[in-house]
Amino acid sequence: MSNPQGDRTEPFGEQEHRGDADIDKKPKNRRPATLRPILTPKSVLPLFFVVGVIFAPIGGLLLWASSTVQELVIDYSDCKDATLNASAVQIPDGKFKYTFKSSYARPTWQRIEDVSGSQLCRLMFDIPDSMGPPVFLYYRLTNFYQNHRRYVKSLDIDQLKGKAVKSDTINGGACDPLRLDEDGKPYYPCGLIANSMFNDTISSPIFMNGRDGPETYNMTNKGIAWDSDKELIKQTSYQPGEVVPPPNWRERYPDNYKYEIPNLHEDEDFMVWMRTAALPTFSKLSRRNDITAMAAGNYQLDIKDRFPVTDFGGTKSIIISTRTVLGGQNPFMGIAYVVVGGVCVLLGALFTIAHLVRPRKLGDHTYLTWNNEQESAAIATGRDDRVGAHLH
Repeated sequence: MSNPQGDRTEPFGEQEHRGDADIDKKPKNRRPATLRPILTPKSVLPLFFVVGVIFAPIGGLLLWASSTVQELVIDYSDCKDATLNASAVQIPDGKFKYTFKSSYARPTWQRIEDVSGSQLCRLMFDIPDSMGPPVFLYYRLTNFYQNHRRYVKSLDIDQLKGKAVKSDTINGGACDPLRLDEDGKPYYPCGLIANSMFNDTISSPIFMNGRDGPETYNMTNKGIAWDSDKELIKQTSYQPGEVVPPPNWRERYPDNYKYEIPNLHEDEDFMVWMRTAALPTFSKLSRRNDITAMAAGNYQLDIKDRFPVTDFGGTKSIIISTRTVLGGQNPFMGIAYVVVGGVCVLLGALFTIAHLVRPRKLGDHTYLTWNNEQESAAIATGRDDRVGAHLH
């Protein structure tokens, strides 16, 4: 039977021969030759020891720097449960922590009422060694999730930039559920982040051992925010009466902005709060003193306790701390460097011993068991998988 295409049918043997030739042909590669280093024991083992020798001392330096930071932490969450205007009582164990070289006295707290009728938590503590400068005062919250997706989105950037955003725009924006009040006026600033701002008033510590009596150790809230936040948050273009404060700001602004609207460009406490934390336990800078050292002695600190933490099962603390050129007290990085350095040295030693006891020849194909099984199967069956695949 003739081929309708007019092609000559080739014998089977020639087809097989041409198939082998096509398989053996390799396309020309115009890619330039690249350097491909071969990893050998002589090149790899020294790297383990080099990493260990570098990382371990760095970790030790970080741990030493962290240990030189002086720090006082007092959890005052339960101060509100103390008897009003009673004598000061010692703070329970687990509610305070010191990091000082010298010994210290147990701190006390007292719940009092000031002349205006506001209730205060008065903390009395001892500073055994002179601190700073600089000296920083932080507040710390636990179990407070500023990283919640809905919480993080609940703000209006244009409002923070100072623009007088209209009610319709706010109502259709991301400030849900705190957009407008019952009269249709926008909250300023709107959203959950601003409304939940930490509102405990922490005063400057008072040094009780001054020469002429108690002396205030002045701390300021200027210079606690990032420069980028100062560039973002500007004074608003709203006029008094056009907006109202968030619900949790009503005590701070009882006139509902009828006569004056706060200038958030000057409120660095607000800027610090608006930079949300990534973890549920976080510390935020509240006050600082970059000039004067905090002398050793007894101190008194009054806090107007407003911020509720029992609602979400959290705690609140104050932290008085110094710092080093490497930052505050945080041993994590030092421990991580030491562990990585130690593991590298250990692995390097184990691999070196294994190489000396049972050295392996470089490029020995007998260790490739999968290749040995293929070759043995091909010999047993008498077939060449490459030719067989082509024939099928």
